Amino acid sequence: MWKKQEIIKVIRTLVVSSVLSSNLLIIEAFTKPANSTNSSYCRFTPQETAKKEQLLKAYLQGDSELGEQYKTLVQQHGKQLDECRQHTWPREQAIWLRLYPCDATAGSLDSVLDHIVNLGYNRVHLEVFYDSRVLLPAADNTTPWNSVVNTPGAENIDLLKQAIAKGRERGLKVYAWLFTMNFGYTYAQRSDRQDTLARNGRGENSLNFVSDRSQAFIDPYNRQAQIDFYRLVQKVLERNPDGILFDYIRYPRGSGQQSLVRNVRDLWIYSPASLQALLQRAGNQKGRALIERFVKKGAITPKDILEIDRLYPQENAPTWQGRKVNTTESNISLQERHLRLQSDLWFLTVAHAAQGIIDFLSFVSNPARERQIPPGAVFFPDANRLVGQAGFDSRLQPWDKFPSFLEWHPMAYSICKDASCIVNEVKTVLQTAPEGTKITPALAGVWGSEYRNHPSLEVQMEALRKATPQINSVSHFAYSWQQPERDHQRRFCSLQ
Repeated sequence: MWKKQEIIKVIRTLVVSSVLSSNLLIIEAFTKPANSTNSSYCRFTPQETAKKEQLLKAYLQGDSELGEQYKTLVQQHGKQLDECRQHTWPREQAIWLRLYPCDATAGSLDSVLDHIVNLGYNRVHLEVFYDSRVLLPAADNTTPWNSVVNTPGAENIDLLKQAIAKGRERGLKVYAWLFTMNFGYTYAQRSDRQDTLARNGRGENSLNFVSDRSQAFIDPYNRQAQIDFYRLVQKVLERNPDGILFDYIRYPRGSGQQSLVRNVRDLWIYSPASLQALLQRAGNQKGRALIERFVKKGAITPKDILEIDRLYPQENAPTWQGRKVNTTESNISLQERHLRLQSDLWFLTVAHAAQGIIDFLSFVSNPARERQIPPGAVFFPDANRLVGQAGFDSRLQPWDKFPSFLEWHPMAYSICKDASCIVNEVKTVLQTAPEGTKITPALAGVWGSEYRNHPSLEVQMEALRKATPQINSVSHFAYSWQQPERDHQRRFCSLQ
């Protein structure tokens, strides 16, 4: 009986001697334990990568015989990747990808997806809606946003449909990734969409508030905004992606002191639809009048309470959704009533802002559920923080209340040398998620080195595997970080 070491030695000899015809993955992916700290993450050898690139080049130059070899090799690599991932942690390894107009040129999309397979990824999170642009062909784009490919003569090019089809040919699942409550700068400039924008109590929209002018957040209560995004989702789902991910399901985050909300005027509830929905939460006239004064003035006074008592003497305590009225409220002092009502109004308005996010997400994810396409929510684990006694993170992202039918994609982007902070973020999500929720952490970084202060992906992945082995799906942000030169060439070349 041969020893394992002898078998590995013979296999490696065969691989070296037949490298030009071999279709094997890096041998360590099959011979080392599934959770080896030196796991190759199912990457293909440089020889196999070069061979596939050469065959693609020949195919594009019109060599039909080598073209068939290329197609065969693509399929073989897809099967080998699937087999490797079945025995390697994590079983699903995804990468975030943005396409550009130049990816419509012959071979560009094939090359990108081949490279993603070569790196051991078996899933792609494809940006479909971002920065006021959609990855839909101009000829079939009925949304308020411009198509990514917007060149005359290219109106029928459907990069989304192509990416899904070509991804599947390679064994890749392709998820559509959409900015959600961030509709983009161009949308925010439309004169017929001004009421859709989220506004705070100082009359600002997010373009006045955030230095990044691509961030134009909408009011989730606005019906026009709901319809615009719902129709976009329907168009995307017509291409039948393997899943759909909703990002930017939150309000904008300011800098410094503006990264927190401590007063009702800091909340993004001052656009017409949100204000109307808030007033409708009142249970009686006293409640409505107090809500109106609280929102308008930023606070209520004892004098406001006495005036409202005189205006509506037939009513008892003011009420609104979620408010539990204490039977002794009418007997307590005016000062105590004031403190209680002020606190209750603050938490009502915060809850109203957060509920808008949840309702918007539930509404726009319905088409995916109807088609049995998995929907997912992308969020920051620290974006629902309570700060002090009554302050909140300005993003007000209530991910802990997101529906359990969604996949949860926490962006564990904290920075620390040993990745312990990243692990802690993921653990928080695991402890919070309802049983059965699929959780796919998103990590930021590159292979082999520190990047933008983020530890290497090897460091992050190993820390996550050791601490949370029950996680079996991980994504990496982003392909552009892994391949900055290639991404730059694709971004700035001309389609014509």
